[in-house]
Amino acid sequence: MTAEHVLTPAPTAYRWRWPALAALLLGEAMNLLDATIVQVASPAIHADLGGSVSDIQWFTAAYTLPFAVLLITGGRLGDIAGRKRLFVIGVTGFMLASAACALAPSVGLLITFRVLQGAAAAVIIPQTIGLIKAMFTGPEVSRALGSIGPVMGLAAVCGPVLGGVLTHADLFGSSWRAVFLVNVPLSLAVLAISPRLPENRAPRRPTLDLTGTLLATAGIGLVVHPLIGADLSALPGWSWGAVVAGLGLMAVFAAHQRRVAGAGRSPLVEPSLFAHRGFPAALVTSTSFFAVTNGLMTVVVLQLQLGAGVGVLKAGLTLAPWSVGLAVASWIAGAHLVERYGRRVMTLGLAVLSVGALSAIAVYRAAAADPGSYPTPLPLALGVVGAGVGLFTPAFFTAALKPLRPQEIGSAAGLLNAVQQLGATLGVAVLGSVYLGGASSGDAGLSAVRPAVWGAVALVVVSFGASRLMVDASASASAEGGTGR
Repeated sequence: MTAEHVLTPAPTAYRWRWPALAALLLGEAMNLLDATIVQVASPAIHADLGGSVSDIQWFTAAYTLPFAVLLITGGRLGDIAGRKRLFVIGVTGFMLASAACALAPSVGLLITFRVLQGAAAAVIIPQTIGLIKAMFTGPEVSRALGSIGPVMGLAAVCGPVLGGVLTHADLFGSSWRAVFLVNVPLSLAVLAISPRLPENRAPRRPTLDLTGTLLATAGIGLVVHPLIGADLSALPGWSWGAVVAGLGLMAVFAAHQRRVAGAGRSPLVEPSLFAHRGFPAALVTSTSFFAVTNGLMTVVVLQLQLGAGVGVLKAGLTLAPWSVGLAVASWIAGAHLVERYGRRVMTLGLAVLSVGALSAIAVYRAAAADPGSYPTPLPLALGVVGAGVGLFTPAFFTAALKPLRPQEIGSAAGLLNAVQQLGATLGVAVLGSVYLGGASSGDAGLSAVRPAVWGAVALVVVSFGASRLMVDASASASAEGGTGR
């Protein structure tokens, strides 16, 4: 009898499985919520705490970067020490880090606590699917797993709007601090139900690849750090040196993973994934696509609040059509379009996203006639962007995971989520820096926002090219009767 069988109660007899599922979903939702809720509040944080304008980018990047780097390690820790234990530890750490963020008296401390938040999120998220499979059996497993998507969509809808509402409401003089304090009651609710979760771990305990984790952390950090807040047209030599060193460490990381797998130990990333010819293209697609979505949202928020002087509530409401479009299109794609049209839905999503981004460029160009005014058509353009994101996402993940063997799905999903967060970090760094590097107070930042949005369009083109390589490789593998190996 395996360790998993010993530790996991029979799901059919587990009467607390639905309340426990609610706790898991709330834990996932508040982590996604925290990635978006802060973006709208960031200019208010900067106005209160001071510091460099580039710190606004760090308020988001300091969360998503450790989240990306430590996500796979968090899953491995759950396999080793128990998923319930790691989930509880992660939620507790996330709650304490959120409270510390709310009380932070300086920019430096806030960014430090955001790093701790991101690390805690990387511990929470990987445990969810394993715990769901431990609590449910038969058709209930699909029903439980199917509830993740709508909850994540709801969190995406609520994030920007809630960030604007909470900051504008200034409850008890809390201002922006409320966007972090909201995590405390949510975390307490999760912890109140968490004793009802079953303990669960992998039947065979894998080893923990600390060297791989350190190499990945250092490599990605060296690539991303010089790009945040920098003038990308005039990066100093040390910045380019750091980027090159980071890429070199990533090459060392890849070689290390092959050695670990060859020695029969547990690598951080399963090397067999890269025998599937479409999977590397899927990683590039994920990175570039989520760089577009997060970077573009950052640029819009910065232009509205720092350039046009729009209040935080209005900025949050401006982003609401984006979130609604994403949620509705994601549901339509997942429920109807992907099953019928397959990978073509990815192309449709990217086309719609491009139309939305180009429409935003047209809106900003027209706004140049009156730089201080609110660009009234902008929410409509952002709604089209959100619809493109919603169409693309379910089709992409379905296409990326379909060619893989069952034993590779977990590792692949973790890696795709990790590069998603990495793409979010790079998007905030690169597109945010393009905007901040060219913003001028005289025209409400309109001269800088257009190049940043054009950069987003260029990344959409990269996503299209990489997604075509992914589809072509999978089709070729299917024609050969293989799995892309």
